Amino acid sequence: MTHQPRKRFGQNFLHDPSVIARIHAAIAAQPGERLVEIGPGQGAITAGLLTAAGALDVIELDRDLIEPLRQRFGSNTLRIHNSDALQFDLRTLVSAGERLRVIGNLPYNISTPLMFHFLDQADSIIDLHLMLQKEVVERIVAAPGNKVYGRLSIMVQSRCQASCLFRIGAGAFTPTPKVESAFLRLRPLQPLPYPIDNPELHFRLVAAAFGQRRKTLRNSLAEFVTPAHFAATEIDPKLRAENLDVESYARLANAVNATELAI
Repeated sequence: MTHQPRKRFGQNFLHDPSVIARIHAAIAAQPGERLVEIGPGQGAITAGLLTAAGALDVIELDRDLIEPLRQRFGSNTLRIHNSDALQFDLRTLVSAGERLRVIGNLPYNISTPLMFHFLDQADSIIDLHLMLQKEVVERIVAAPGNKVYGRLSIMVQSRCQASCLFRIGAGAFTPTPKVESAFLRLRPLQPLPYPIDNPELHFRLVAAAFGQRRKTLRNSLAEFVTPAHFAATEIDPKLRAENLDVESYARLANAVNATELAI
């Protein structure tokens, strides 16, 4: 029986052979690598990954897709985890010293929380190759001064090297989504090039800056940042949120945090 894609799971199954081939080429999986695919669906990407690596873990929430995957690929080399990826601990898939490569066509309604859930486990991850809504990918990889550069850009780029590899048209999926997609590569940075002493404070500071992005930093960050902080970090308070790079946000947050610790 043909599986009917379920809207509540955000299912849009990839079917375009040329796109699938480009994805496999970008990932370039090697024998023996530890791969995990998020949401394998009907196995469009799974088949090539399994052939290249020899074994594969997949995390699939929809129980109706589990048995067809087992029948198609067997259970010796395809390890299926019927689970919600938002609750799944990727570290359980590897032994000490091993790291994973993560691949996924993420449901667009929960793609950002899923991505950050994986990044919270970055110590166990080599890289992530993810299909996301095109506009989300554009925001993730945006540089300072770009109109879509914002909170998402900074929070991801603080932790990863982010690259948009190529765009994917809506017609590559069934059912056809109303948006275009893009294929994103994230490589977690270890150690972080710009260490952040207090991640919660950093998050709140960045959110405040972009919450009033038309204002200067002096005004949008008045709750956090004093003239002394701007002077100590050599950051111009007359700049606006989109003008400040990832390193500068880290320096500014660390300066504020140091003052709070000294009180």
